[in-house]
Amino acid sequence: MSENRAEVLAGAAVLAAAAAFLVYAGQTAGLSRDSGTYPLKASFRSVEGISVGTDVRLAGVKVGTVTDLTLNPQTFFADATVSVKQGVELPTDSAILISSEGLLGGNYVELVPGGALENLAPGDEIEDTQGSVSLISLLMKFVGSSTENAMKGEDG
Repeated sequence: MSENRAEVLAGAAVLAAAAAFLVYAGQTAGLSRDSGTYPLKASFRSVEGISVGTDVRLAGVKVGTVTDLTLNPQTFFADATVSVKQGVELPTDSAILISSEGLLGGNYVELVPGGALENLAPGDEIEDTQGSVSLISLLMKFVGSSTENAMKGEDG
């Protein structure tokens, strides 16, 4: 009888640990409904390198996350929705851009506040956007211009 009780207690402990892990994973992934945030929208030419759950930062401090990414079939731009913590009031002329943590680091969404007196309301769209910049395309432009300059030097 004591063996059954030990097995039941061990099984209950395993189930409790699994439930605690699922709650923690859901909160970490941003799956919980946090009433302390409000949504803002933005439309990007390219959202390469970010996905749902990507950090939204202001002055290097995480103030929200990307909650939705969809393709707009009329503009062929990527429409993004970000959730920003309550209390972070952004002027209407603020900018939103996709930044990189470095050559090998990941991308994140950066908010750059403007100077307008009015603030964005929940659900408003940030008009001033800058999409991600492909490192490969930048390197190809650099290599191409270097080769072109070298050939001009040979001709002259």
